[in-house]
Amino acid sequence: MTDDWVWDETLFSGAALHYARGRLPYAPGLVDSLTEVLGLDGRGRLLDVGCGPGTLALTLAHSFAEVVGIDPDRDMIAEAGRAARAAGVVRRAIWVPIRAEELPADLGTFTVATFGQSFHWMDRELVARTVRGMLRPEGALVHISDLKTESRSVEGFTHPPVPYAAIDTLVKRYLGPVRRAGRGVLPKGTPGDEAAVYAGAGLVDPQHHVIPGGQALERTSDSVVAGVFSLSSSTPHLFGTRRDDFESDLRQLLRTSSPSGWWSERQPSTEVVVWRNPGVG
Repeated sequence: MTDDWVWDETLFSGAALHYARGRLPYAPGLVDSLTEVLGLDGRGRLLDVGCGPGTLALTLAHSFAEVVGIDPDRDMIAEAGRAARAAGVVRRAIWVPIRAEELPADLGTFTVATFGQSFHWMDRELVARTVRGMLRPEGALVHISDLKTESRSVEGFTHPPVPYAAIDTLVKRYLGPVRRAGRGVLPKGTPGDEAAVYAGAGLVDPQHHVIPGGQALERTSDSVVAGVFSLSSSTPHLFGTRRDDFESDLRQLLRTSSPSGWWSERQPSTEVVVWRNPGVG
């Protein structure tokens, strides 16, 4: 991560219950794209590293014989289990409450490993090397994230945009100007340049794909509030005894920005980079 930040177990404390309602989905063509690129056929095993409440693993569950999701937050693991039951895939899904740094954890080998917007929270060099060693020869490591370089204007949509700048100002009023993360802070944000880390771990032949978004999404105040509480920088526990006051102020801000109680948002595109394990070295 960074020299002045240390992971702790409160990083996403209290966020799990807000994920499903508050986080925007991956682009709808993700499964079809990965099926084509990776040749998925319902066999093999998937390791989803930093699985959260199972969002990505469950999206891909029918593409593998077995999916294994790991996450250090036990509430996230519990939510993943509930979601797996609701989706009818309990028999092909395993959820393990461990940090990525504790791999391989006797979990066996995998045809595909995924990081869905989670890699930046880990000891990246260690985890990349370990996960490569858990992949079968010619297996794939897949890095998945929202595309950060596109415009997501809602011009022409039905409702006003989510007032993210004003929400950020409100969060800073309660938590201070420096981004919070667990018990620490991240003044410089999370690290990037994943490509150098994956290449350094011996993975090869990166292939870049963008699954287009752009669809109009409609959001309620409950959805927007849940989105705020799902973020590591504004998880419920960070507000302490002022949590209810913050939520009250947040909802008032939202009422002011859209008296109808509805907001429009543009579906983000999903960026996928596939790295291969050469199976040697």
